[in-house]
Amino acid sequence: MPALAQPLAAAPGAGSLRAALVAGESAVLSCASTSPLRLFTPRSRGRAVWAVATTHGGGLVAGDAIDVEVAVERGATALLATQSNTRVYRSTGAVASQRLRARVAEGALLAVLPEPTACFAGARFEQEQRFEVEEGGSLLLLDAFTEGRGARGERWAFHAYASRNEIALSGRLALADAVRLAQGEGAPPAARMDGLALVATAVAVGPALRSGAAALLEALASAPVDPAAEVLAAASPLADGLHLRVAARTVVAGAAYLRRALAFAAPLLGGSPFDRRP
Repeated sequence: MPALAQPLAAAPGAGSLRAALVAGESAVLSCASTSPLRLFTPRSRGRAVWAVATTHGGGLVAGDAIDVEVAVERGATALLATQSNTRVYRSTGAVASQRLRARVAEGALLAVLPEPTACFAGARFEQEQRFEVEEGGSLLLLDAFTEGRGARGERWAFHAYASRNEIALSGRLALADAVRLAQGEGAPPAARMDGLALVATAVAVGPALRSGAAALLEALASAPVDPAAEVLAAASPLADGLHLRVAARTVVAGAAYLRRALAFAAPLLGGSPFDRRP
C-alpha cells in the first residue's frame, strides 16, 4: 500500500491516521490533527485500534473544512468514529465541508461509523468520502443524517446538504452513492422527506464482513414490508457484501435499528462500535 503523505499538520481541520499490524496486534503508527479537528485514539493497540473525531465547539461552522486521510495496512483493523453527532451550524453563505480519503490493504478492515450529521436551520454542508479497498480488504461504512433540531421545530430546515461516497474495490469503482437536498431545488426538503427524521446508508464489503452481510441480506429479504413502519430498510448485494438503506420516522428508532443491524461487526472490532464513548 502506498504510504500516507506526511501528517496533514499545516492546514486547519486536517487529520491523518495510519494503522498497521505490529507483533500480531493492530496498532496506531501515526495520528495527527489540527484545529478545529481533533483526532484521538482511546484504543491505540489491540484487536482493533479505535480513533474518535471531534471538533472544537462540538460542530462545524460556515467555512470549516475537515480533511482526513486514513490508511489501514495489511492485516490491521481500525475503527473511525465520532464523539457525538456532527452538528452543522447556520450559515450566511459559506459551506462547511468534510472530506475523507481512505485506503484499506489486503487482509485489513476499516469501519467508519460516525454518529449522524445534524444540520441546523440555514446550514450548508458538503461531504465527500472515497475508499480504496485492495483485494482481500474489508470496509464497513455508515453515513447517516437527520432532520436537524426536531425538538425546536427545525425539520429539514437547512439550506443545503450533500454527501457523496465512492468505493473502489481492487482498483475498480464499485459504488458511487450521492445524496443532495437543498432549498429552492424542487420541492422543499421537508416535503420530500415526508415525515422522516433520519436517513442512512451503510456498506459492508470484504471477507471479514461476508457472513454478517449475508445474514443481514437474508433477514431483510424474508422480512414483511410495512410502509407504515417506524423504520424502513432495504438492502441489495454489493460485491461480496451489501448496500443497506434505512429511513426512520424518529431518530431514536433509526439509530436503534442501525445498532442492531451492524452488531455483527462487534467481535471484529473488539467490542460494540456504538458503545465507545470515552
